[in-house]
Amino acid sequence: MGKLIVISGPSGAGKSPLHQALEKFYPEIADRMNKLILYNSRSPRPRETEGKDYYFRSRLFIKGLQKKENFLVLDVRGDLQAVDIEELKNSLKKADMLFEGNPFIGKTLLLHPSLKNIKKISVFISPLSREEIIFFQSLGDKLLLPELVTEVMKRKLLRRTEKQKGILSLADLENIEKRARSAYGELKEACQFKNVIPNHDGEDSENWSGFYYPLGEARKTLLSLVEILKGKSPSYVEKWDNGLL
Repeated sequence: MGKLIVISGPSGAGKSPLHQALEKFYPEIADRMNKLILYNSRSPRPRETEGKDYYFRSRLFIKGLQKKENFLVLDVRGDLQAVDIEELKNSLKKADMLFEGNPFIGKTLLLHPSLKNIKKISVFISPLSREEIIFFQSLGDKLLLPELVTEVMKRKLLRRTEKQKGILSLADLENIEKRARSAYGELKEACQFKNVIPNHDGEDSENWSGFYYPLGEARKTLLSLVEILKGKSPSYVEKWDNGLL
């Protein structure tokens, strides 16, 4: 039976470039995992591919999947996403499976009763470190942490989307606002994951692909993930308790 690898974090935290870097520089590890492909009601982003990134379907189609017992359907920041749990279990009989995506879905997969006997590796990519969170909390009313997280992620998402699309539409800006405001609630789910990797090099950072090899915290994040997948416990990785946020 294969393992279920769950990599989650807020939108823009760096999950996608992390996975891409793993495929590029550590193919011997990445090739052992098959990607879990979810159904998604949103439109494809630039360079996203049907059947590789998601199965892009209408909201009405995915809503209809709620009637089927084997499907898990969740509302993710206003978009519906669905996963076929039975198909996932069958796939795990043949290989390790990788889910890379939203923390609410990640947590649900980790805790799903049908998957309780499956060995799991859980990784959360956080835009803030545990030490930073404790420091900002110590400032009291001088700084509201939810607002800080929203602003940090909004800037990352703006830069990412500008790189992808150039000029942004009103719909783009509204989508960025929705994702940024969801980030703090998603950060609260980090305590459900065994490994939390603090990473300030989000998807907007050129440290992922601007040079031959990832630099800065992108590099630390990649190397930490590689160590985790090898069964080791890297020193850079954190464990968050339930009362941190």
